[in-house]
Amino acid sequence: MASRLLWARRAASYLRISTFHRGFSTVIKDLKYADTHEWVKVDGSSATVGISDHAQDHLGDVVYVELPEVGASVVQGKNFGAVESVKATSDVNSPVSGEVVEVNTELSGSPGLVNGSPYENGWIIKVKMSDTGWFASPLHAVVSAFHFPE
Repeated sequence: MASRLLWARRAASYLRISTFHRGFSTVIKDLKYADTHEWVKVDGSSATVGISDHAQDHLGDVVYVELPEVGASVVQGKNFGAVESVKATSDVNSPVSGEVVEVNTELSGSPGLVNGSPYENGWIIKVKMSDTGWFASPLHAVVSAFHFPE
């Protein structure tokens, strides 16, 4: 196990990817994580949202992803969709407020992307945030940086 982690760290440094492993889940350092195991990547006023590696691992094989409509409003901390697996169905909450500008339509035909690539191809929605000020708060950045999926 230790040699596998060492190899992963070396590979990440060569590829300039900022990742580390906590238990059996992968955590990407430039993302922020909600208590409910959603992740968000902010780029200006745009935010990409998905579920964490830990969440998809606990759900098991994802068989369906309920997606909102483009143009729908999402509210921070409120449900906007669901992920259904062979084990359970779990609500997906938005870590940000704003308008849905894009949904990952690939998930309709290939919901397993959430399992295979939760941080890249398995993203769920992109949101134009209504308030970016709270996200830039140093306190929020510190709290988010140290809240990793369990």
